[in-house]
Amino acid sequence: MIALTRSAVDSGFRTIKLKVGLDVDDDVRRCRLARETVGPQIAIAADANQRWGVEDAIEWIKRLAPFDLAWVEEPTSPDDVLAHRAIRDAVAPTPISTGEHTQNRILFKQFLQHEAVDMLQIDATRVGGVNENLAILLLARKFGVRVFPHAGGVGLCELVQHLAMADFVAISGEMEDRSIEFVDHLHEHFVDPVRLRRGRYLAPNLPGFSAEILPQSLAHFRFPDGPAWKRR
Repeated sequence: MIALTRSAVDSGFRTIKLKVGLDVDDDVRRCRLARETVGPQIAIAADANQRWGVEDAIEWIKRLAPFDLAWVEEPTSPDDVLAHRAIRDAVAPTPISTGEHTQNRILFKQFLQHEAVDMLQIDATRVGGVNENLAILLLARKFGVRVFPHAGGVGLCELVQHLAMADFVAISGEMEDRSIEFVDHLHEHFVDPVRLRRGRYLAPNLPGFSAEILPQSLAHFRFPDGPAWKRR
């Protein structure tokens, strides 16, 4: 973990994220090692992936608060607006976020109206397409809440870069207080893969949503008769 953390910082990334939620003492140990490795200038976020109820989340996050977390993501069920509000109230000023499993603008609106989160992490494919995500970006702007798009997995980095660009160019005009997640995984299968320089996305050059997969990749992984499956 220390080696990966150093590598990310050396590559220009200014935020790293740790998975938490299995063992609180081990999470304290890992957060301490990460903070000692990167120092006070690099942001450290934590992602619980919905593991906690409200009481566990509050107790756990308070244990991790000394490490100055940039945010704690998905502390509980992504549909439970009031639980997020209770957690946020109890652990402030540690920011609380959710969004990658939030399925429409109506639920996002409820999170914002109830002041249940400090930031939103929209997903390019979870809601009903680009227009739905643009509506959520507009809502976030109205309520003054930051948006840090969720990425990783198959093509999400390629897709979500366009939403972040739309936010910057046409909605918020903000770049300094924004970030996009990045996972260096599976980009080789796309016609127009993401490009990074010193930990920052570069604007895509081709039109479209950067979603086109290379024909050879589609043929190789076509189920059930593609070569990737026949070997199994």
